[in-house]
Amino acid sequence: MDAATLSELRKPRTYPAVSVLMPTHRSLPENRQDRIRLRNLLAEVRRRLHDDARVAPDAADHVVRGLERAAAEVDLRHASDGLVLFAAPDGEHHAFTIGQPVDERVVVDTGFATRDLVADFTRAPRYWLLSLSDQRTRLWSGHDGDLSEHIGGGFPVVPEPIDEAGSGKQSRRAAQGGDGARHRQAVRDVASAVDRILARDRRPLIVAGVTRHQALFDEVAGPHTVVAGRVDGSFEGAAPSTLAEAARPALAAYEDLREVGVLSELEAARSIQRYAGGLCEVTRLVEEGRGEHLVVERGYYAPAVKSRGELVPVDGMPGVLKGADVVDDVVDDVIETTLEYGGEVTFVSDGFLVDHGRIALVTRY
Repeated sequence: MDAATLSELRKPRTYPAVSVLMPTHRSLPENRQDRIRLRNLLAEVRRRLHDDARVAPDAADHVVRGLERAAAEVDLRHASDGLVLFAAPDGEHHAFTIGQPVDERVVVDTGFATRDLVADFTRAPRYWLLSLSDQRTRLWSGHDGDLSEHIGGGFPVVPEPIDEAGSGKQSRRAAQGGDGARHRQAVRDVASAVDRILARDRRPLIVAGVTRHQALFDEVAGPHTVVAGRVDGSFEGAAPSTLAEAARPALAAYEDLREVGVLSELEAARSIQRYAGGLCEVTRLVEEGRGEHLVVERGYYAPAVKSRGELVPVDGMPGVLKGADVVDDVVDDVIETTLEYGGEVTFVSDGFLVDHGRIALVTRY
């Protein structure tokens, strides 16, 4: 999943565009129930489409077959934490496994329910991890608990070898001085490369290395480089899983600070009258294109009924209510609209926005 794919999935589709979301299990014996749950959800899709007067029978069949093809692309014996299936009447279908739980539901609409993909893309930590070393400095791309080495853009950085010809104390002192200069130049190269990458792809940067390496990196870091967290110690030759585990506390601390920062941003916006809280007010402003930064609790869903041109939220989970005037999840619509207008979306922990109606907005004006 990347930003371009996510943007394409957010575009409107012909009704009925169907989304099936289901929590899955990573291991036995729990994952034995996943196939049964999926089969039941597909049966619910079939029933809802055939009961919907707006959907022609052949269109319903096309969508169901598309979901079945998407489901066949996923090996539930090796699933992650959530399964997302999409299908549209033109035969389009997609399958995604994501590393965070989802609430089980079926959404029938004029677009795909991408909020969980957005949450996985934005809320699950995406970060850079820089592993400083005398021998080979590497940059790693992190997503949730996974790390993959970033090759290119100047990485990995290996110091130039020095000429150790000659003998005696003077030659040894020269070699030692050359080694120090060589290492300092290598760190400058690292700092320049990191700064260029962060200018294009802004993510939190975690720096791992011994104290002297980190201190030298801080001295020469570029203007785009802000260190979000540190891991002390030498990780030369460490496995990606070892690095990811070592970085976990630093990332958790960064996320905690980020959520506190979100609250401060909301209060600042309130003081200059660029704030909205609660679903109804936020929805109206987002639809006007005024949403600059939307903040949503991760587990907040709100089905609604259209009444006299306005949306009236109702209690319950998406998919429970039926009818032409039902919107399965207004929160999902608000997220999609915010992104379409170029706004930012941040997901926070459930209960974090208790004083803001579970959803809040910083407006452009």
